[in-house]
Amino acid sequence: MAEIEYSEHGSRHRSAVGTRVLGTLAYTIAAACLLPMVAVFLAAVTGGTDTISHLMDTVLPRYTATTVILVVLVAIGTFSIGVGAAWLVTMTRFPGVRILEIALVLPLAFPAYVLAYAYTFILDHPGIVQTTLRQVTGWGPRDYWFPEIRSTEGAALMLVLVLYPYVYLLARAAFLQQSATAFLAARALGSSPWSAFLRVSLPMARPAIAGGVLLAVMETIADFGTVAYFGVQTFATGIYTSWFSMADRAAAAQLALCLLGFALLMAVTERAQRGKAKYYQAGKRHTALPAAQLKGWQSAAALTLCVIPVLFGFLLPVIVLVQMGFESEQNLLSRRYVGFIQNSLTLAGTAAVVTVCAAICVGFFQRLKPGRQSAAAAYLARLGYAVPGGVIAVGLMVPFASFDNALDAWMRETFDISTGLLVTGSIWLLVAAYMVRFLAAALSAYEGGQSTVHANMDAAARSLGQTPLGTLRRVHLPILTPSLLTALLIVFVDVMKELPATLIMRPFNFDTLAVQAYRLASDERLEGAAVPSLVILAVGLLPVILICRQVGRNQR
Repeated sequence: MAEIEYSEHGSRHRSAVGTRVLGTLAYTIAAACLLPMVAVFLAAVTGGTDTISHLMDTVLPRYTATTVILVVLVAIGTFSIGVGAAWLVTMTRFPGVRILEIALVLPLAFPAYVLAYAYTFILDHPGIVQTTLRQVTGWGPRDYWFPEIRSTEGAALMLVLVLYPYVYLLARAAFLQQSATAFLAARALGSSPWSAFLRVSLPMARPAIAGGVLLAVMETIADFGTVAYFGVQTFATGIYTSWFSMADRAAAAQLALCLLGFALLMAVTERAQRGKAKYYQAGKRHTALPAAQLKGWQSAAALTLCVIPVLFGFLLPVIVLVQMGFESEQNLLSRRYVGFIQNSLTLAGTAAVVTVCAAICVGFFQRLKPGRQSAAAAYLARLGYAVPGGVIAVGLMVPFASFDNALDAWMRETFDISTGLLVTGSIWLLVAAYMVRFLAAALSAYEGGQSTVHANMDAAARSLGQTPLGTLRRVHLPILTPSLLTALLIVFVDVMKELPATLIMRPFNFDTLAVQAYRLASDERLEGAAVPSLVILAVGLLPVILICRQVGRNQR
């Protein structure tokens, strides 16, 4: 009997220790996600008023206006294309609809800056289109007007073409989950199909659509590669210019604070506007929405409207990039490019593993100890996705650079030894930035799988003597393997495409494929930039194919 009591006491002790360790890790991860925002705020308010006054008199109004214009254009464009395409492939039947409902997701594989390189090669003054136009008409360079691709509108178009799948996926899922009861009731009361869509189906799908548009907006204000290449001055380009060109960390921190405030304002505004509204189905019985068979000009119009985003967002850029790659002198198998690939894979793989492990700690601790503290930790862990990469980079570089400098000064004074930059110039600080930036995506994938693990499984494991960590290792992780692999893949590809944080924080002489593509494009060597861009695109197709398979499984 004494042995049994001792065993039970030891098991409870191990459980308590495991829970405390897990809680410490979860709170540490949440603090790491909060650190960049706190550091940016402190650096901005202690940087003096002279810098911010100069910025307000010179570039800040222009940065604000350009960023707002980009956000508005991208929000309107992604909403129109995403919702329109989702409704057409869900509610109508026309030739090719089964292929298009999957193909409409493919532009998500493109980073916006890669699309910008392809369309600049086509539409710029020395590009194929304008050169052919001058040859056919005999016009000179100033004899005609042609839309300028390197403009705010051009940057918005690139972002719309690669970001509308966010809205499309969420809107289509919402339409598929809707019961036909309310829609058919509106039709029975005399509403036309268009009126029933606007008054019933669209409002019911509003939370999903708003979430998709918000994701697109967040990616827009975080984008650096596209706007920098097109010469569009936004907060993202201002942060980079202040940090590197002007060597003014106070200005970079103050611009980063403005951008952080703008991003959080967008998220809070959408949530406040939604309020306490609930969106329930009208009845417990689910009836699939009836799909209309289109014929004649209606079928042709629907087909055209769905083909255009796929054509200009995926097929045409791929053809152009492949042609550019063949015409370039870049050797993908050269020692230099192998180094770029190794650096990219090392960063992406390490960041993916670290981020998914962090998501497991936060997600499982919230399940193990539900309450305000664990919920707050999970909330803070999600904040990073609303923070642009440039802001995270500044927020981590400022405190750790101060730490490195203080440590180096103390070691010089005490031991006459220089420690240099121990943390600031390391890969691990860059990996930490990636974790903060993409932890929300990994946490969402993990929690989506965790919701399928019934609480009775936890109780059964505990009754058999398993500690919380043992339950995680022997019960949860085997069941959640597909969700964890999905999270790993999503973070891996996001890191491969990430540019602003990599540009600011990468160690000396440690370039990635994204940095190489940006550098070549900045030097107007677009053919050369196509080679690393194609590699990034090939890797980006992996999660898109995974998403397409999931969409196929969720068919009615």
